[in-house]
Amino acid sequence: MRGFSRYPFQMKDYHKIQEYAIFEVMKREFTAIYKKSGKWFLAWVEEIPGINTQGKTLKEAKENLKEALSLILETNKGIMFGRVPDAKRESISIKLSV
Repeated sequence: MRGFSRYPFQMKDYHKIQEYAIFEVMKREFTAIYKKSGKWFLAWVEEIPGINTQGKTLKEAKENLKEALSLILETNKGIMFGRVPDAKRESISIKLSV
């Protein structure tokens, strides 16, 4: 619409509008798993393989897990919007047995 925009971008910057719209109000919840192992607390995100960490205290493990999750999501967002050089995006499919 002419004269109205809730985004701080021009239409020529459509890719920025898409990024802004997707991440402006997105709040995701994930399942954090914590397990005591010896003197350490292990932590991982159930929904996203590879996001795991540890801490000497439960509080430290929680903080580390939030940081690891944020870093992975920011990196993935960068790949999604072409801000990671030499990254290639393509579809992949697998068959799952039921």
